[in-house]
Amino acid sequence: MEPERDVAEPERRERAEPLSGVERTIVQDTWARVYESCEDVGVAVLVRFFINFPSAKQYFSQFREMDDPEEMERSSQLRKHACRVMNAINTVVENLHDPEKVSSVLEVVGKAHAVKHKVEPMYFKILSGVILEVLSEDLGNCFTDEVQMAWTKLMALLYWHITGAYQEVGWVKLSSSAV
Repeated sequence: MEPERDVAEPERRERAEPLSGVERTIVQDTWARVYESCEDVGVAVLVRFFINFPSAKQYFSQFREMDDPEEMERSSQLRKHACRVMNAINTVVENLHDPEKVSSVLEVVGKAHAVKHKVEPMYFKILSGVILEVLSEDLGNCFTDEVQMAWTKLMALLYWHITGAYQEVGWVKLSSSAV
């Protein structure tokens, strides 16, 4: 069966709204606190992601069969991937003043996940929501409406760049009957 274009993403994409200077500062200040526990927060994100959206595990042979959250938390492979995710976010946050750097980092992430791993782009949107949930819990009372808005804008920006990389490589989705 022929691959078909993924119609879930429109051809013409509206640019994500950039963060203001105040929002960049908010993200960077709150991230500094979160990043102190980088591995633990990253593991919490991935465990919640895989428990709430088990279909996402299809892309990870090393923990595809894990259902127990505690087993996932102990997995060295999951911990390594959690660190890679957190380090990628850290690179973006540290470079919010440099849109070209942010774009290039996210282009690499997007292209790798599209071409090498063949991950459906919708999982990045889902993961963004999980990241926001975990940040909210980790930051507690510091996760004000203003902080939530800044992080929500950043997650939208990340998703926009990553899906742009998917489009750039001509992302095609195999129809379910072809799998």
